[in-house]
Amino acid sequence: MRRLVFAWDQFGPYHMDRLEALGRHFAGRAEIVGIELVRYGEIYGWAPTGPGHAFRKITLFPEQGRRSVPPLPHAAALIRACHAEGAREIFLCDFQLPGIFLSALALRLLGCRVYIMQDSKFDDKPRRLTREFAKWALYRPYHAALVGSDRSKSYLEFLGMRSSRIAVGYDAIALERIAGRAGAAPAPDGMPHAERHFTAIARFVPQKNLAAAIDAYALYRLAAGAAPRELHLCGAGPLEDELRGRAEGIPGIVFRGFLQEAEIAKTLAASLALLLPSIEEPFGLVVNEAIALGVPVILSHSCGAVDRIVRSGVNGYVVEPDNVEGMAHFMTLLDRDVAEWRRLAVNAQQFRADADVGAFVDGVDRVVAMVGAVP
Repeated sequence: MRRLVFAWDQFGPYHMDRLEALGRHFAGRAEIVGIELVRYGEIYGWAPTGPGHAFRKITLFPEQGRRSVPPLPHAAALIRACHAEGAREIFLCDFQLPGIFLSALALRLLGCRVYIMQDSKFDDKPRRLTREFAKWALYRPYHAALVGSDRSKSYLEFLGMRSSRIAVGYDAIALERIAGRAGAAPAPDGMPHAERHFTAIARFVPQKNLAAAIDAYALYRLAAGAAPRELHLCGAGPLEDELRGRAEGIPGIVFRGFLQEAEIAKTLAASLALLLPSIEEPFGLVVNEAIALGVPVILSHSCGAVDRIVRSGVNGYVVEPDNVEGMAHFMTLLDRDVAEWRRLAVNAQQFRADADVGAFVDGVDRVVAMVGAVP
């Protein structure tokens, strides 16, 4: 049977969503094989995932961490696994890793169709011409790409990939899974407006700009009067001590630690709005989770999610990453104006199709069709 292989460093809930949906979509026509490098990641604190139901899962180095796998063993193990499966269509992520580049190059030379999955954008960080030229070379093994946003597509076009070989739809998750974990109806139903808190869910790293969320919350409290809502900060990372120091003396800020998927869903179900003021954010899949539960978002224009699943004034508000006053203004508005909050929550339903895992399935279909069948 035809096999499609999808490889990531570690499978978290999002990856399982995508592959289960693909397995159901291709049932009887193709087998979906998911290959993870390791069971335990070093960036995210996801619990190891179990076997797939609609796809088959392979772990290359089940007892090792990501940093302990050198590029050559990484590439050799991935190439061997694809060859053993007889797979001719392979989707890879993390093009910049030497092991992935070597794998992509070797698999293409072996006659496979090789596709890249990514959500990087040109505006994620300052760009240097010499570095971008080197990236141009790193993309040469790939036949086509599945990307997260319109800006991701434009970036790959800048790097030399033809527009006709790029499909959008990578950053999608199973909204039904999120809603099912929440234990409550999506907003504007479920928990009453008056009982909800503000929430930020992100790693505690500079790119997420959580200091701005704390500063905005401090301004919001000044305007809120006698009964301000809490701000729940969900995550972990190297800036935790710094953020706790910044929050010292500001009542109402709750540090929740890193949460697994079920707790994230329950936290969002109790949220008035999601805050995501990132300086650098290729997409922001937590926005998809907020949409699953009807939660309005206040986020920066740096987030790739703005391209497809957020419209300012429709299901949330878009601000500049350094616009603390603007963020506080919108927090105060949603706190006080129940009708406005309900309107945004209802409008979140308009964006479900682009946020849901079906968009990933459609994107895979388009990518494979762009290139054609393997000879």
